[in-house]
Formats: sequence, structure tokens, C-alpha cells
Amino acid sequence: MRGLLLVLILVAPLVARGAESVDVCFNYGCTGGARVRFSDAQLAEIRALLADAPDAAAERDAVAAAVGRMYRIAGRQSPVAADRGGNYLDGGSNGRMDCIDHSTTTGRFLSLLESRGWLRFHRVAERARRVRLIFQHFSAVIEETAPAPERERGREPLLLARCDCQNDEEFPRAGEPEVQPAQPVARRFVVDSWFVEHGEPAVVLPLQEWMNGEGPNVQ
Repeated sequence: MRGLLLVLILVAPLVARGAESVDVCFNYGCTGGARVRFSDAQLAEIRALLADAPDAAAERDAVAAAVGRMYRIAGRQSPVAADRGGNYLDGGSNGRMDCIDHSTTTGRFLSLLESRGWLRFHRVAERARRVRLIFQHFSAVIEETAPAPERERGREPLLLARCDCQNDEEFPRAGEPEVQPAQPVARRFVVDSWFVEHGEPAVVLPLQEWMNGEGPNVQ
């Protein structure tokens, strides 16, 4: 009997870590809200989407699909199933979502994935905002945890070997600043579910491209 109690004590935290609840918001500006529950089985399906990603690029594709799956689950428990891509196709329906609703809710979904250790190549970063004329737009953001080298970002690092020196002139003289090699820079990506129809994979773009206005042409 004592052994059975010990097993139950050890297993209880694992069981409690099973199902999870997340608050979703809607009706523009997070004026409406609901708490949705992800069951053990649903979380296992979401984890499976992420588990086989061999690198950061594949994980971003998996994150896009996982976010879409989580919205479909949320849509069965809340009005957000009425949401359409953009702002003008919702027809004022209960459950419509603007970019504030999406960036907030998607950020919470991503935080759930991160808290479970399912993001192996990214972490959740602060929400991004872009402003174009009088319009502003928000999105959830993830950041690579293994920064990409400068060469992968389209730039070539500064290398002393380019001097092709044959003598001690390749070393800086006294008082001259030493050229430091460029450091790797972490890359950030928006995870923007506002662009797509309810339950579709989110749009994942490099943050700078998104800041420059890239993304599907929706209103």
C-alpha cells in the first residue's frame, strides 16, 4: 500500500502537467475573452507537429501549423471560429479578431509551447508593431536561439585574411583599432495568424520583411 502511495505521489505532477488552459481574446482590442482547454491528446498532436523538426527553418513551419491547430481547437470552445483573415470579412460577428487579438492569443499559444520545452530552436520574443501611415499592425514574434552567422544573413563578415598580407603588416600598429569579426546576430520572425482564415497555418516571416510591409494582401 505504501508503495502504491509513493507511485501516486510521483505520478501526480505529471498528470497535472497534462491538460492546459489558455485565455483567448476576440471582438477587436481583446474586448471579449474565453478560456479554452487543450486536452492531453490534443497536446500530444501538437507536440508531434514540432518533435521531428531537424532545424530552425523546419521548426518555423511546424510552429505555423501548430498555431493553426490550436486555433481550430479554440474555435470549438469559443466564438473565434467566426474569425476571417484580415478585418473586413468578419461582418461584425461575435468572435472576430483584429491584430491585437491575434498577436495576444498567438503569443499565449507560443508561450505554452515554449513552457513545455517543445521549441528547441526558438524562444518567444516580445510582440512587434509596425506603423504605415496612420495604420498600425501587431504580431507575435519568435527568435532563433542559435544565432545565424552574418554570411547567412546576406552579409559577409569582416575577415583579416582579405588583406592577403605576407608580413607583420597584417597586425594592427600600436594605437590603431583592431578589426573585430562580426558577431552572429539572432534572427527574429513574426508568427502572424491575422493574415489567414481561422485554423489555417500562421504566416511566418522574417521580422524585417514584415516591418517593410511583406505578407499576404488582406484588409
